[in-house]
Amino acid sequence: MTISNKSHAKFLLASLALLNTQVCRAEDPPEKASIAIKHLDYFDKQPDKDRIRVKATAIGIVAPISPEWSMAATATTDGISGASPAFHNSAITKMRDRRNALDTALTRYFGDGSVTLGSAYSHESDYVSKAITLQGTVNSDNRNTTWSAAVGLSFDNINSNNRVAQDQSKHVTDFLFGVSQVLTPVDIVQLNLGLANATGYLSDPYKVFDNRPDRRSHTLTVRWNHHLDKLDATTRFSYRYFGDDWSVKSHTFGLEYVQNLSGGWSVTPLVRLYSQSAAKFYVDAGPYGFPFPPNPPEGAIHFSEDQRLSAYGAHTIGFKIVKNLGDDWVLDFKYEKYEQRSSWRLFGNGSPGLLPFSARSFQIGVAHSF
Repeated sequence: MTISNKSHAKFLLASLALLNTQVCRAEDPPEKASIAIKHLDYFDKQPDKDRIRVKATAIGIVAPISPEWSMAATATTDGISGASPAFHNSAITKMRDRRNALDTALTRYFGDGSVTLGSAYSHESDYVSKAITLQGTVNSDNRNTTWSAAVGLSFDNINSNNRVAQDQSKHVTDFLFGVSQVLTPVDIVQLNLGLANATGYLSDPYKVFDNRPDRRSHTLTVRWNHHLDKLDATTRFSYRYFGDDWSVKSHTFGLEYVQNLSGGWSVTPLVRLYSQSAAKFYVDAGPYGFPFPPNPPEGAIHFSEDQRLSAYGAHTIGFKIVKNLGDDWVLDFKYEKYEQRSSWRLFGNGSPGLLPFSARSFQIGVAHSF
């Protein structure tokens, strides 16, 4: 499996790997223990070929240890199969892999905040990742403002199955700073700033002509939740900016509408718009020489023909349905449909010569409190 696809799969499975960590990191310790099981089915394709299929199952638990302590743990296993291009949309080759992961978190609560220590381990046939995180929160006296800060360290080892990359390593340091503010009884705003520094082997050994530099990135995320009392509904707006030393700059706009219904039901339609620029060393696809990959520019030190580093736009539409069965059981179902086109880039022109790309995912889950 390509390294870029591994990163994409990890992003997709983040909701599974952190089933109930947010509950653990709440400002007050949980009153009950809870256990949740979720299953994710993800599939993507291009017009002439099916590509990646991911089936993942995760089980997570959150439990109070004492009035001041709680713990959370999530175990995830996923099967990844299908085909991946060696360059742009071409030279599709079959692949299959399995990933097993374990995430844990221990939280200490104080009168005006909390501290969480977390760890993560993930293992695949050619990729092993270990990580540790530390997060703290502090509340204002009236609890209308919450400041948060976090640091994360990850250490990855790469031994590609094609033996291009053997005994390679990657190290990432992440920092996150945030503030949440209650503006009115029905409005909450959150602002997060993230910084990351990655060093080591960042190229993809399964791609043709792929040699990438070290990367540093930064993100800015803004969220605004507004509750509609008369409708018993909530709107959630989010904006995320991403930039890095590779000249990749992206914008993500998200909107969700949570409508509570009678009988313990709620439904949440959602839409996301995404746009990014190409990496400065991305090599465009072209008709000349096809079906062979384009040669990198003469004298180039860094280069890549990975579609994920091109300039493009995308949109996602979907919905989530939740059913509360009394106070102790919750069922949920989520579906999303993703479409990507070079011509949909919002700011500037998209990269030429790329086929459309699409994906769909659905996730089902059940949670029980006791």
